[in-house]
Amino acid sequence: QVQLVEAGGGSVQSGGSLRLSCAAAGCTNTLYSLGWFRQVPGKEREGSAIIGKYGSTTYADSVRGRLTISQGDSKITVFLQMNCLKSEHTAMYYCAARTGGCPPPPSWFLRKLAYNHYGKGTQVTVSS
Repeated sequence: QVQLVEAGGGSVQSGGSLRLSCAAAGCTNTLYSLGWFRQVPGKEREGSAIIGKYGSTTYADSVRGRLTISQGDSKITVFLQMNCLKSEHTAMYYCAARTGGCPPPPSWFLRKLAYNHYGKGTQVTVSS
């Protein structure tokens, strides 16, 4: 099992920035990728950014250029720098991890079913 603990959410004014972090613990030796999903009430959880264990990144088109995902030296910590935040970015942000020997195909990198571990989430609220 892998446990994911997010931090860094909070309230920010429109135009501001936040940096989220997520630390993985447990059976991380089979960790393939880490990433961030967001969800608003009544809508599906959607992928924002993913980073593979060797550092390759994938971004949703809607966030490219505004969000930056990175990982710590230990490869079990992931960060999400969010800039130019707007009220529509208000959501619960979840850290996600995929463990196991077989990576998903690239077309699945931002799909929630490609990840078998999720954290409890951290709320980001952007006020206008």
